[in-house]
Amino acid sequence: MRADTVAELEALAPRLGAMRGPIELPPDVSVVVPVNAKADLEVVLTVLGDVAGYAGSNRVEVVLVVNNYPPEDPPTDAIAAYERSGIRTVAVPDVFRPGEAVCFSARLPGIRAAGSERIVLFDADCRIRDVTALVDWYCETLTAGAAVAYTPVAYDELRPLWSVRARIAAHHGARWLKRNVLGVPTTRGSNYAVDRGTLLSLHAAGGLADDLNVGPAAKSAGKPVHYSGSRRLTVVTSGRRFGGGWLKLARYLRYRFLYNLRMLRRPSDGRRFDPYHDRRQR
Repeated sequence: MRADTVAELEALAPRLGAMRGPIELPPDVSVVVPVNAKADLEVVLTVLGDVAGYAGSNRVEVVLVVNNYPPEDPPTDAIAAYERSGIRTVAVPDVFRPGEAVCFSARLPGIRAAGSERIVLFDADCRIRDVTALVDWYCETLTAGAAVAYTPVAYDELRPLWSVRARIAAHHGARWLKRNVLGVPTTRGSNYAVDRGTLLSLHAAGGLADDLNVGPAAKSAGKPVHYSGSRRLTVVTSGRRFGGGWLKLARYLRYRFLYNLRMLRRPSDGRRFDPYHDRRQR
């Protein structure tokens, strides 16, 4: 980890400590972020800076799950720097679990280690427009009885190509259709909140394999799922990896359509869907 990154973390420490409040008191909410050790050790500084801007009355804990590194060569300097800044850090070399999307599996150690039953989930490359409004809304909504809550997600760092614009339009159109016509919650890993007991019980029952089906699984179990469309509560995530090209777009849309069908389906024989099956066959 670069010296300037360490300095940034040290500068955040007072604010993170003030947000957390007295260590003898449990946090009101835990913000959990998975950190891919091969790509995100410094990228995560951006979302940490946003979270550190929280100015509400809730006690906010930050939990990072550092993962994807050789067991014999952990990123000890980065982990130590996070911990010195008052961030609870969980280190897991390999979070892969058969039948689960890695992005979902990477959140679970942090969720289990969190000090609060109210869990807010972001990705390492997110930007939060109004962290105080968002975290307070999540806390109020979960306290009022919701099992899952989520808000809009937007994209930045997009290539100025019509095929990329079409991809984003299709993405938002599909989410609107599922929410407003089909009544299917559209949770995604870069921005949602969940009651920990609900998520862990659904996971233990074999009902979860991806962030995508957290909302639908909770709704199927009769648990309240709430959505706010307020632009103020939008979380922005990076679209830098979206490649251009109409053929790529067609392949992507086919893949996402089939993926959604499989992830949202609850197999009658209780088997888990393996989200990586199609990729391994290619």
